[in-house]
Order: sequence, then C-alpha cells, then structure tokens
Amino acid sequence: MEHQSNVVGDTVRRWRYQKNWTQETLSARCSVRGVEITRGTLAKIEAGIRGVSDAELYVLARALKLDMTELFPPAFKQKCK
Repeated sequence: MEHQSNVVGDTVRRWRYQKNWTQETLSARCSVRGVEITRGTLAKIEAGIRGVSDAELYVLARALKLDMTELFPPAFKQKCK
C-alpha cells in the first residue's frame, strides 16, 4: 500500500459540508478541544496538501461528532483489511 500522509481530507470536508459548517466553525470547535487548527491549516488538510497528526485526527473526529474511523474513506478501509 502506498504511503499517504493525508487520506482523510476529502472526508473531513464532506462531513463539514454535511453539517453546513464553515472552515472557521470547525477550526473553532477544534480549538476548544485543545488542538489549534487554523482555518488555513484546515483548508490545506481538506485539500490533501498537508498531513494530519494523530492528535489532529482525534480532535477533528470529536469536533465533527464522529468516530475516528468515519473519517477514513471506504477505499482506504478496504485496503487495510
């Protein structure tokens, strides 16, 4: 399997859109959970330009009210079985 530092960006964006939140809203929700993810950083994560740390992944999931596994795309989960 090819190494990628960000396989969740598209899914984060999809969930954010589904909740009708702006990047600023999600960024603020991450900040109150103790991890500073600026709007600009979030834009880069969603675009797949920037990698995501384990702490950021956890906080993004919590901020979106999801289980962390829901941030991974189905194709990625299938490859990891």
